[in-house]
Amino acid sequence: MDPEEAEHLLAPAARPDHDAVAAAIERRLQAEKEKAAAAAQPSSFDGKHERRQEFRRMIDPGILRPNPRPLALESLQTLLKLAQNIIDHPGEEKYHRFKPTNATIKRVLVDPRGTLEYAVALGFHPQVENFQPYYIFNKRYFEDLKIGAAMIKEALERELVKEERDQRRRADEKAAHDAAVAKVKQAFYDDRKGRAVVDERERIARAAAVANRATGSPAPAPIADHRPKRRMPGSGHTLSGDVIHVDEDERDNGAVARADYDDEE
Repeated sequence: MDPEEAEHLLAPAARPDHDAVAAAIERRLQAEKEKAAAAAQPSSFDGKHERRQEFRRMIDPGILRPNPRPLALESLQTLLKLAQNIIDHPGEEKYHRFKPTNATIKRVLVDPRGTLEYAVALGFHPQVENFQPYYIFNKRYFEDLKIGAAMIKEALERELVKEERDQRRRADEKAAHDAAVAKVKQAFYDDRKGRAVVDERERIARAAAVANRATGSPAPAPIADHRPKRRMPGSGHTLSGDVIHVDEDERDNGAVARADYDDEE
């Protein structure tokens, strides 16, 4: 066998490009993952999308905007309870009706704007039994009932978070206001207390002064002046025209000078 041929046969086969293989595997896995996610997630524009949008519009602006916020939230919670009772107990007829003349139902479903219309959209329709008005659920609307209940849950999850945040903000504002009021009151009380102390001291001082005047207490003696008194040496005239002379001996001894009077001319 030719040595070159033998060397060619013994040479290892060409290895594939590992980077290209890894990239191909990654692309295939990504495509399969996207396909599975698309299959698992229903399209937002399926046959029920428009119905969900109708229920959302009935909630906001239909119920939330024209009614007081606490009443609107309570009404939505009542509607959800009516729907959820039927979903959880589809065979129990007692959950399939409500009476509009009931005081609570009238306050949260009949009187507010948009709430009774939502109940009708869920499948409740007015009927009269034994001369009594009722709203009775029609089982043909069970799918609408589930969609409407889901939309109420969606709205309540959003609105209750906002309501809790607003309540916390109002509580913080009230606490800050109360603290400021308490601080002002304390400053007022401290000022009154300090003023009372000053007034009491002034009262005691005035009483002591009156008592001293009543008892005639002598004024304190003046302090004696023990400094040595010396006359300045020399002579001069007094206001009356007298001439005062101080001799050398008196100047030396520091005694008072003797006054001489001149004869009138």
